Amino acid sequence: MMRCVMIAAALLAAAAPAQAAEPIAGRWMTQEQDAVIAIKRCGAKAKAALCGTLEKFLVLPAGGTDQRDVNNADPAKRERRLLGLPILLSLTEDKDLWRGEIYDPKSGRTYTSEVRRKGAGALEVKGCFGPLCRTQEWKKVS
Repeated sequence: MMRCVMIAAALLAAAAPAQAAEPIAGRWMTQEQDAVIAIKRCGAKAKAALCGTLEKFLVLPAGGTDQRDVNNADPAKRERRLLGLPILLSLTEDKDLWRGEIYDPKSGRTYTSEVRRKGAGALEVKGCFGPLCRTQEWKKVS
């Protein structure tokens, strides 16, 4: 009897799907409450990675809304407008989170990133440079 129960439990465990990452598409306010990032598929394919672009300034920068990517390490990219700029890059699902890269226009650097849902109204966004990481919580906006 015990053997049958153990076999049944093993079969059920093997048949259970792996936990999938919760969807993160939508509009999110940064932790500093100064911008809204819109996360959606990078391309038209259903399985395309997710990307997040700077959709809106919530706090108007000193130079107005026509801010440029002046801190970018690549001089050829320093004339790009910040509005519409990709911030989250190539996020792919990996078990219960999304992995990719995050660009910080304040420093001009790109970091590895992990993003996961924290309940219905929040995202945990982590950016790492080697073993050093910084985590922020972004809030859902409508």
